[in-house]
Amino acid sequence: MVDIASRVWNHKWKIDPIVRSMIDTDFYKLLMCQSVFRNRPDTQVTFSLINRTSSVPLARLIDEGELREQLDHVRSLSLSRGESTWMRGNTFYGKRQMFTPEFMDWFEDLRLPPYQLERKGDQYELTFQGAWPEVMLWEIPALAILMELRSRAVLNEMGRFELQVLYARAMTKLWEKVERLRGLDGLRIADFGTRRRHSHLWQDWCVQAMQEGLGESFTGTSNCLIAKNRDMEAIGTNAHELPMVYAALAEGDAELARAPYEVLSDWHEEHDGNLRVILPDTYGTEGFLRHAPDWLAGWTGIRIDSGDPARGAETAIAWWKARGEDPTSKLVIFSDGLDDDKIAELHRQFAGRVRVSFGWGTLLTNDFRGLTDGDALAPFSLVCKAVAADGRPTVKLSDNPEKAMGPEDEVARYKRVFDVGPQERRKVVV
Repeated sequence: MVDIASRVWNHKWKIDPIVRSMIDTDFYKLLMCQSVFRNRPDTQVTFSLINRTSSVPLARLIDEGELREQLDHVRSLSLSRGESTWMRGNTFYGKRQMFTPEFMDWFEDLRLPPYQLERKGDQYELTFQGAWPEVMLWEIPALAILMELRSRAVLNEMGRFELQVLYARAMTKLWEKVERLRGLDGLRIADFGTRRRHSHLWQDWCVQAMQEGLGESFTGTSNCLIAKNRDMEAIGTNAHELPMVYAALAEGDAELARAPYEVLSDWHEEHDGNLRVILPDTYGTEGFLRHAPDWLAGWTGIRIDSGDPARGAETAIAWWKARGEDPTSKLVIFSDGLDDDKIAELHRQFAGRVRVSFGWGTLLTNDFRGLTDGDALAPFSLVCKAVAADGRPTVKLSDNPEKAMGPEDEVARYKRVFDVGPQERRKVVV
């Protein structure tokens, strides 16, 4: 096991590039990339960094030269032979050859496209433009780089023993969470923490701790590199990016209203089983389910990623019942801002009513709250989103309006088209 504190103290960053592989990314990104490669390869998109926690001055904390060095390193990466063999030959979600030969041939030759970086006051403006299948793969490494550079900026000010104590406390904090979760009968939980992790080494440690501490209750990790290296399941389905881009490309209100279902129709052709999980909140869960075609009720489950998670699960249960489905056979994945107390609460509330699973993200892989002066390592909300497609702005409404994005007039139009009623604002922590 790597001595993380000693590695940090030695400051040998050259042997620790933040993103060290093309598959040091989330599994859902690769699944979505193949879908985009198949269905919308020529769509031109723009991704942009959005710091929702403006009180964290990234441009004052992170040296621009270091940021460029890490971004340039990612552009030098390509798929290794071992990584290609893992993707081509491994079984994912019970399916061999999840990735087609055509997609793999393309991916093996891929180098990520250029980026645009500019300092604007105390923040960085970081954008990526180009063909959708290429540009979308920047999202996870860009976020991981910025999160870890911010961590390094704080750690650089610490002494050798201070670092040892810091990581000892962080390890104890996580292990105490694991011990509290051990008592949950039938718990199913995975690591979803790549995008806002403290560091790659720390995420790897957290995954190993979860594997040892929770045993079979720990179902795997979203991080493909860690899944490969630790011989565990790679976990993930799809994200808001797909409906956001499909919607931006729609001609007129009627086509816009159909866009989220067209996404899932394309997905339906490629995947089955536990990969048929609906993410309904991009334009409001209740409206999405109210207008959903009957065939979607037959899908395996739903992922709840914004708004009140209990309310979201109750809405899903009522919808399945109304469509003649048995909720106890359905999967509900909770994945928004979870920590051990909320996981335990939701597990007790819904176990036996549905098949419950959890995707534990930032507060698994980056919970250093209360461990430094001024909470200098506390996690913050940083995203990298598709903001335009073929020159048209994208929109996200979410079940939590604090997560909404897009031009004001387009947000109003989308709320009308998707029949979005009153929404409850909830503080976005991570």
